[in-house]
Amino acid sequence: MPDSLLPVPAVLERIHPMVEDNHVFTFVPDLPFNVAPGQFYEVSLPGVGSFPVSTCHPVVNGRIESCIRRVGRVTDALYRMVPGARLGLRGAFGNGFDLELFAERDVLLIAGGLGMAPLRALLMALLVDEQRSGRIVLLYGSREPKALLFREELVELARMKRIELRFSVDFAADLQGPFSGVACRIGLVNELLDDLKFEPQQTVAAVCGPPALYGCILDELSATGIPENRILVTLERRMRCGIGECCHCVAGGRYICRDGPVFSLAELRLMPGAI
Repeated sequence: MPDSLLPVPAVLERIHPMVEDNHVFTFVPDLPFNVAPGQFYEVSLPGVGSFPVSTCHPVVNGRIESCIRRVGRVTDALYRMVPGARLGLRGAFGNGFDLELFAERDVLLIAGGLGMAPLRALLMALLVDEQRSGRIVLLYGSREPKALLFREELVELARMKRIELRFSVDFAADLQGPFSGVACRIGLVNELLDDLKFEPQQTVAAVCGPPALYGCILDELSATGIPENRILVTLERRMRCGIGECCHCVAGGRYICRDGPVFSLAELRLMPGAI
């Protein structure tokens, strides 16, 4: 049996509340366990079940960080655990972001809702590269200001001029106070592209969010002139078993869990039904 199929014992070290039903969990495995930005792994709760999740930060000192939404029986059981509890981690699975593709290029990150979590792992990996000189632009949309994940952290990165940041929300009573000077508009995240100036041939884009986001943003990105092999999409919502056995994620003859979950738009053109 491959090692990735055997759960690695781990301890739940920390629970950091973010927004309602979206907390960051820190796990410390007993054995070396690496998950690259864009890959996913499974959290196993003995006697309860398991679920797939991505990281929201590159692995540092053996610690695995994930922003996990409480959406069902297994995640609800995780939310009722306390630091020090034991569980299992299985993986890592799939292929993540090819960081070499981002080298010496400007970066455009587009996130919707919980899609900010896996893109944060990519963002942090890019920020620790001291050789980077290109722009990093983040467009992030959510339903309302209080639902924006990592908001204070992102605002601080923008204040330090490490990233260029724009928010969008579906609705808000006040667009001044919560954003500390960062541009925000009421509307869809794709509308943040309207007056954004960048060099398409020098840019690589990464998108993560609900399927509705992909339906409106991918063709718009292609229309700007960014090559379709440099428009990257993560389809982590399709994950289940991680090894291609359940066929839950098959699209266009590709196993998203094994061949992805990160694909270029050029690949997705050949995978009908993937989005």
